[in-house]
Amino acid sequence: MIDAERTETAYLKGLRDHFTAMAVNIVEKPGAPDQLVKHTRQLAARADYDEVWCMTDVDHYEREGGKVTAALAVAKKSGINVAVSDPCFELWLLLHHEECTAHCADCGAVERKLRKRLSAYDKARLSFRDFAGGLDRAIERARKLEPGRNPSTGVWRLVNAVLERE
Repeated sequence: MIDAERTETAYLKGLRDHFTAMAVNIVEKPGAPDQLVKHTRQLAARADYDEVWCMTDVDHYEREGGKVTAALAVAKKSGINVAVSDPCFELWLLLHHEECTAHCADCGAVERKLRKRLSAYDKARLSFRDFAGGLDRAIERARKLEPGRNPSTGVWRLVNAVLERE
């Protein structure tokens, strides 16, 4: 099971449909990271899943009372994997097209870089085809980034987990 927001959901559904026929249950749940993990923990308690993941952005949440840090602590105790992107999920998308090692001021800065590479990028109409060809490079690039720093993303671990079950 994977808890995600709309952009992430479109990407993950595209990944699932493109590479694997396995059952991946994706639940869209916008909200702060701590609330996302709480919701995921409740869902996971009612069913049997091989793995449970949440995807969240650091974005502004860490400045608003350490919500990412709190979410990670609860997730660890609950056996929930968390793929954190700093500053946002769009960094993962950008890594399909280019390296990004310099600090990103906010999600808007990442989206502007992404639109330079992919002018048709639309958060509301994400097409996995725009990213499929760069998946291996994105994983390689993301692995080189230091977790917990800006920029960084743990989405590569989630993608690997999905692909390993293919």
